[in-house]
Amino acid sequence: QVQLVESGGGLVQPGGSLRLSCAASGFGFENYAIGWFRQAPGKGREGVSCISSDRTTYYADSVKGRFTISRDNAKYTVYLQMNSLEPEDTAVYYCAADPSGVATMQEGYYESWGQGTQVTVSS
Repeated sequence: QVQLVESGGGLVQPGGSLRLSCAASGFGFENYAIGWFRQAPGKGREGVSCISSDRTTYYADSVKGRFTISRDNAKYTVYLQMNSLEPEDTAVYYCAADPSGVATMQEGYYESWGQGTQVTVSS
């Protein structure tokens, strides 16, 4: 089972950018699908983006064209580049690992979760 640590969150103005990182440790990272999820205050957790072991990617409609997910297996890291950030993107962002390797936005398939990183978009 992989262990995950998110980083890169912070406070940014509307229209700004952040890059989140999800660093993994453990065996077989390259075989895992990695998903990014977020939870805003008072709301449930929602899928943002995911990438399969063969680098197929999916995005929530709310972030398409603004966010880009990528992975660097040599660095055991998945990135979420977030551009044109909006106040509605404010949330705690989590990454998670699915050993099947198949990308999905359904969180029930993910077995390992990071501790989360706060993203706040505000002027």
